[in-house]
Amino acid sequence: MSFLELRYFSQALQKNTSANVILPEVGEPPYPTLYLLHGLSDDHTAWVRNTSIERYVSGLPLIVVMPDGGRGFYLDAAGGFKYATAIGTELPERIERTFPAKQTRDGRALAGLSMGGYGALRFALAHPDRFCAAASLSGAVGWGHYPTDWAENPYSPEFQRVLGTDYIGTAADIWHLAAGLTSEDRPAIRFDCGTGDFLFQHNQAFHAYLNEKGITHEYAEYPGEHNWAYWDEHVEESLQFVLAAMNPETLTVP
Repeated sequence: MSFLELRYFSQALQKNTSANVILPEVGEPPYPTLYLLHGLSDDHTAWVRNTSIERYVSGLPLIVVMPDGGRGFYLDAAGGFKYATAIGTELPERIERTFPAKQTRDGRALAGLSMGGYGALRFALAHPDRFCAAASLSGAVGWGHYPTDWAENPYSPEFQRVLGTDYIGTAADIWHLAAGLTSEDRPAIRFDCGTGDFLFQHNQAFHAYLNEKGITHEYAEYPGEHNWAYWDEHVEESLQFVLAAMNPETLTVP
C-alpha cells in the first residue's frame, strides 16, 4: 500500500488544491475507487490524521481518494466555488488518467462524514450513472431540505452564498433527488448516526422518509456523538457496504 498527496490545479475552482490518495499493492488493476469526503471544519488530511483508515483498507484492491472540499458542501455554490464540478466530475477524471482506476460506474463509490456524508449521498443521487454507491456517517442530511432561519444562524452569509435562497426541491436537496429516481437508477445507499449526535433526528427523519417512499437503503444507529471516536469506530461498516456494491465477489473487508 502506498500513500501520497496529489497537488493539482482545479479548473472548476480556478485554484490549486490537494487530495490524499491511498494506492493498493494487492490485486490486479484497474482498481475501484472510493472518494472519502471530510466534514465542514476539516480538509483532505482529516481522515488519515484522525482515523485508522490506512489500516482498514490495507490488503484491499481499492484506491481511496480524500479530496479537499473546503466549506462548500460539495455543491456548485450559488455565489462561490464550484465544488460539485471539482470533486464530482473533474477529480474522478484526473484520478482515472493518473492511476490504474476503473472508469466505469461500478468502480466509483463515495463515503463521508457530516458535511461529507451529505456530499457523498448527494453526488451519488445526483449522478447515479457515475457512482454506484454512497455511505454517510453522521451526515448533514437536512442540508438543502429544511427551511433555514438565516437571522438566527451565525453562518448565514457563508451558507447563503453556497445554497442561495430557493434551494428546497433542487439538486441541493437529497430528499428530492432520492424520490426523483427510479428503483433501477438509484445507487446503493447507507447511512448511520450516533444517538447522541445533534444530527440524529434529521437522520432518523430521512430514514423514515425513504421508507415511506419505498426507497431501498441501509440505515443504522449506534451509541455515539458527532466526533472522531464515532467515525473511526464505524467507518468500517461503510467500507463493507460500498465494497459490496462495487464488487461483491472479490472485495471484502478483513
